[in-house]
Amino acid sequence: MKTIGRILVCLAALLMLASGPAYTQAWPNKPVKVVAPFAPGGAADTLGRIVADPLSQTFKQQFFVENRPGAGGMIGAAAVATAAPDGYTFVVSGVASHVIAPAMSANPGFDPVRDFTHIAYLGGPPVLFIVNPGHPARDFKEFLAWAKANPKPIDYISPGTGTQGNLFAEAFARRVGFNIVHIPHKGAGPALMDLIGGHVPFGSVTFSSAAELIRSGKVRPLAVSAEKRLANFPEIPTFRELGYEDLVSATWFGLSGPAKLPPEIGQTLGREINRIINLPEVQKRMAQDEIETRLMTPEQFTSFLTGEVARWQPLAKVLKEQAN
Repeated sequence: MKTIGRILVCLAALLMLASGPAYTQAWPNKPVKVVAPFAPGGAADTLGRIVADPLSQTFKQQFFVENRPGAGGMIGAAAVATAAPDGYTFVVSGVASHVIAPAMSANPGFDPVRDFTHIAYLGGPPVLFIVNPGHPARDFKEFLAWAKANPKPIDYISPGTGTQGNLFAEAFARRVGFNIVHIPHKGAGPALMDLIGGHVPFGSVTFSSAAELIRSGKVRPLAVSAEKRLANFPEIPTFRELGYEDLVSATWFGLSGPAKLPPEIGQTLGREINRIINLPEVQKRMAQDEIETRLMTPEQFTSFLTGEVARWQPLAKVLKEQAN
C-alpha cells in the first residue's frame, strides 16, 4: 500500500508539472486588454500601442489598448488591480499611477506593489531643467549660482502638482539648498507657454514635452536626468556628470497585471516584451520621443518599482501636506 501511495504522489506531481506549460500554451485564446490609465496621445498610451501590435502578431490574438484616464492614473490602475488574474487584463503602470498619485491620495484603493504582478519595464523620458532664452544663466552652473544668490524663492513650472517634474525639482532644491515655489499647471503645454512668455524663470518637465522647443530655441536646456547624454541632444549635460549621482530619474512606464497572475504567463509575456523593445525599429520609435528603455525581468521590474515607491512617496506625502 505504501508503494502504491508513493506512485500516486509521483503521478500527481507529474500532472502538476505538466499543467504549467499546457496552460501557457493555451494562453491567450481570446483578445487581451491593455489599460492605458491616461488620455490618448500621452506616453502611456503610446508605449502601450508600441508593444500591443507586435504582441498581437506573436501570440495570434489581439492585444488592444483601452484608455481609462482619471485621478492621476489611479482609476485605470485600480480597475486592473481588481481584475481576474487570468492573463487577459493588464495596465501600463508608471511612476505617476503607481508611485506618486497613491502617495498623494487619502484612499488610492490599491497597494502599488502587493496588488499587482509587475511584468516588464517599457521606458520613459527623463526629466529636464529649462529656462527662458532671456535668462541670464547660460548653463547649469550659472543657473545654480544665480539661484543661490537670489534673495527670494524662485518660481518654477512643471506639468502639474504630483508630476515627476514637480517631485524632481523639489528633490533637487532640497539637495542643493535653495528655495523654490511651484507654479502648478494642468499639463506641460500651458506650463511651457508660461515659461516661454517670461512669467516664470525655470521649469522642470519631461524631456519629450520640450524637445521641439529646444530645437527651435524657445527654451534653453540646463541639465537632464538621464543616465547618460542623449544621442539626439549630446550638448545637454546630465545631472550625474554634474556631480549629482543620485539624480537619475525618468517618467517611466511598465506593464503590470493583477496580483496572483500565473507565473508562466508573466514570464512568457516579459520575455516577449523585452524582445520587442530591443527591436531596431522599436528603439528608433522610442528615440523619437527621447524614451529611454531598459530590459528587466519581472523580478527586476518588481524590485525597481518597490525602490521607486521608497524613493518618491515620502516626498510626495510632504508635498501633499504642504498643499493642504
